[in-house]
Amino acid sequence: MTMPTCSRLRFRALALCLALAGAAAVPAQDRTTLQPAPERATQPASVVEVARGLVHPWALAFLPQGRFLVTERPGRMRVVEADGRVGAPLQGLPPVAAGGQGGLLDVVTDRDFARNQRIFFCYSEPAQDGSGSGSGNGTALASARLALGEGALQGVRVLFSQQPKVASRNHFGCRIVQAPDGNLFLTLGERYSRKDDAQKLDNHLGKVVRLSPGGGAAPGNPLAGRPGALPEIWSWGHRNPQGAAWGPDGRLWIHEHGPQGGDEINRPQAGRNYGWPVITYGENYGGGPIGEGTQRAGMEQPLHAWVPSIAPSGMAFLTSDRYGDAWRGSLFVGALAARRLHRLQLDADGQVLRDEYLLEDLGERIRDVRQGPDGWLYLLTDSAQGRLLRLDPP
Repeated sequence: MTMPTCSRLRFRALALCLALAGAAAVPAQDRTTLQPAPERATQPASVVEVARGLVHPWALAFLPQGRFLVTERPGRMRVVEADGRVGAPLQGLPPVAAGGQGGLLDVVTDRDFARNQRIFFCYSEPAQDGSGSGSGNGTALASARLALGEGALQGVRVLFSQQPKVASRNHFGCRIVQAPDGNLFLTLGERYSRKDDAQKLDNHLGKVVRLSPGGGAAPGNPLAGRPGALPEIWSWGHRNPQGAAWGPDGRLWIHEHGPQGGDEINRPQAGRNYGWPVITYGENYGGGPIGEGTQRAGMEQPLHAWVPSIAPSGMAFLTSDRYGDAWRGSLFVGALAARRLHRLQLDADGQVLRDEYLLEDLGERIRDVRQGPDGWLYLLTDSAQGRLLRLDPP
């Protein structure tokens, strides 16, 4: 789609222009993928500030006694007390290639954290010569022990390093999900300049990998033993997946940034190809088609796509009843560009029945969304004065 008149309009007008043009350009059999269109929530919600003064916070995990663990993209990890006091940076992190979209990114606590005090975190790893740009960088996953009160991570171990290293500041992916069996899913971007590698199985670019908690390919991965394929790979053909969650259906869910248009929600299945950059609902920045269109045999369709893009960030399923029966089971997705929170109502098969947005008056980029052990939803806002917020019921 080439729409030069759209480029001069502001965001809301651009969104309408792209949506109308997209409806005309997408074949009839594909239009249901793009529906329903986002709509303003009928019941407004509000937030309660838990903490402030965080520097571009990226991810949030929950610790005992109401504490929080927060990563800051420039390369710091902090404990936030239950009363909102922000602690000093934890020591012991490995070198981080901070810059552009890179830095210290996702963090999760082990499912057995109460016993083993283990955390997993991912970050943009510089090349071994210490350079974060010229010699390349890539997404890495590490584990460590976090004993509250020590002020430093112990036993840091790098479990996975994305290969090849690429001289890029973009598309790291870097969301972690620990499945009930303890194995880890890690989302990996295609680094922007290497999009064609998302279709190749001899590299980690544009992939979801499945790893054992001690490192290495998890048993039962779909490409194990296949010549020329890396055994860590779970699925491929991804662009820049920056949201991931374990669904109530017992499956991995992710979303990924499209180019200009075409943000997607997918449920990556073992050994499946999700199409990028051969098929997409987006187009090149500034206009012009990418790949072959929206469908190709052997490539999976998304569960949902946003045209125009919302620039999705964190995502979480609401499993508690804190917000009433109407919201329970919904999928919540932060929107960076749109600066709001989306609530997706799903049917039993995972199809999106309704997409409504909240907090449009917040005026801040929402970077992460998590449900806490107390059943409330928590948000991180991405700025030099980022905040940790709790969503209040409508």
